[in-house]
Amino acid sequence: MSDLGFLVNLLDGAEVEWKPLGDEDFFEIANRGRKPVKSSLRVAGDTPYYGANNIQDYVEGHTHDGEFVLIAEDGSASLENYSIQYATGRFWANNHVHVVRGNDQINTRYLFHYLCITNFQPYLSGGGRAKLTKGRLVEVPVPIPCPEEPEKSLAIQGEIVRILDSFTELTAELTAELEARKKQYNHYRDQLLTLEEGEVEHLPMGDERIGEFIRGGGLQKKDFVDEGVGCIHYGQIYTHYGTFADTTKSFVSEEFAEKARMASTGNVIIATTSENDDDVCKAVAWLGKDDVAISSDACFYSHQLNPKFVSYFFQTEQFQKQKRAYITGTKVRRVNADNLAKILIPVPGPAQQARIVAILDTFDTLTTSLSEGLPREIALRQQQYEYYRDLLLSFPKPAEAAEA
Repeated sequence: MSDLGFLVNLLDGAEVEWKPLGDEDFFEIANRGRKPVKSSLRVAGDTPYYGANNIQDYVEGHTHDGEFVLIAEDGSASLENYSIQYATGRFWANNHVHVVRGNDQINTRYLFHYLCITNFQPYLSGGGRAKLTKGRLVEVPVPIPCPEEPEKSLAIQGEIVRILDSFTELTAELTAELEARKKQYNHYRDQLLTLEEGEVEHLPMGDERIGEFIRGGGLQKKDFVDEGVGCIHYGQIYTHYGTFADTTKSFVSEEFAEKARMASTGNVIIATTSENDDDVCKAVAWLGKDDVAISSDACFYSHQLNPKFVSYFFQTEQFQKQKRAYITGTKVRRVNADNLAKILIPVPGPAQQARIVAILDTFDTLTTSLSEGLPREIALRQQQYEYYRDLLLSFPKPAEAAEA
């Protein structure tokens, strides 16, 4: 049976009617939450605290108790889908959130799945920071299968929820598994790279026997071109690259590259500025065959070690502890190349470096690969969920039905 045939059988001839969220026979819009809790008090309790950006820490007390769908009151007008959250039990929702649920004839979980695909943009007002007022929220239509037969309607809604929740539950299980594997990965990475002084020599990374740090040049995003010589901007190290890479996201012209600071294959590229201490000095080993241009606010490490070994070392607590002593700045946090050169790195022989890298590569694939590991499985399950959600909830609206 085709997927469309399954939906037809599920409805079993039932008509679908569209009801606005303001219809009190089907929906309840709760009283507005109280003003936001001060940030200093948001970790004082065990009650989830929701704002326009979904869950934000925890507080004492609660404003609601039950099963609800939370809809952001304000946000970016460029987003088709507003921020939607499903909440159960006791929670605090501030006054930037609409709190909605179905009555006895509506499965609130069904309402949540439908609102996740709702385009709220026609109901927004305001400019860059758009607002969804209650006056417009009540106009948002929701499809209800055979509302004149509540028992049958709830059965259809429940079956749709069962199908969609099976995908979200599997995704949640895979996500939990991924988090467990990441913790295991972090443990083994630190263990494998914690080599005692008596076992191997520990040298400053700038020691002439193993390597030197070279500052990046004046590369800016405005210098990017559609194709040409590969380049790595420091911001992309945080948003695009993992432990290693052999292709670049961006390019510069050959004329620009002639004047740029270029990293060679095997060099490790480090972002030397960040907004927080944890991220600063994130590193990526460059394994591509061609030289790449490197931006300012980054440096690259030219060395005699296994490049992946060095990149993994930058992720260890051993490196992080040493790095913290050299962080400067207030709003922008930075570590300069001269201080990176002072950090001690264990230097086992080439064979041991390769063995450590081989073990960590397995964990890296499992926890980060979009083509092989758990992230790929999670992405596939999410795609399945979205496919069936769109299929099961894309009921024809009255005008569409008339045209058909």
